[in-house]
Amino acid sequence: MKAHLKTGTMRLDGPAGSIEVIVDAPVHPPRGLAVVAHPQPLLGGSATHKIPQLLARAMRDEGWLVARPNFRGVGASQGTHDGGIGETDDVMAVVAWLRSTHPELPLALIGFSFGAFVQSRVARRLADLGEAARHVVLAGLPAGEVEGQRRYEPEGGLSGLLIIHGENDTRVALGALLDWARPLSQPVMVVPGADHFFTGRLPVLRSLVLSHLTCI
Repeated sequence: MKAHLKTGTMRLDGPAGSIEVIVDAPVHPPRGLAVVAHPQPLLGGSATHKIPQLLARAMRDEGWLVARPNFRGVGASQGTHDGGIGETDDVMAVVAWLRSTHPELPLALIGFSFGAFVQSRVARRLADLGEAARHVVLAGLPAGEVEGQRRYEPEGGLSGLLIIHGENDTRVALGALLDWARPLSQPVMVVPGADHFFTGRLPVLRSLVLSHLTCI
């Protein structure tokens, strides 16, 4: 194993009990802090899903200290699924822990699918507290009614925000996301030919996320 590939698991106290967190740490002092949130637990999503894992390790390799929490009821995390409300509280606890380790470093919030919805809420709460994240990346963000008869109203009007969506996403229709984004004048980065899981387009997703982290 190469020296820069450092991954470990820890437990944090959260509002609903223990939160299992996978931590991807660079060997050298980190350049920033990040929380990467995983897709819908009700559909098998976890912190080891290929997309959060890919993004977390890519950021770690660029020098970021990255935390990937398992949402409530996933892995060793306690509690039960709460539709994004309790999960927001849990990510806030992870952010507080990360910031306590390196309070001087910038924070990035990265989320995919359900995790993107949760991160929009976390980003809004931090901004309202005057503690805004410097970078927010939401990929496959659910908006309106999505597959499975679930409905989402993500937070908008966030600074440092990049939204990435697949042109051919059938789980979260691009049109529904644009209907949400239009009144907010929120730009959306569309990856041509990509589905919800960015099949065959993961290098593009990785590149877009890393490029955004060098902005602002």
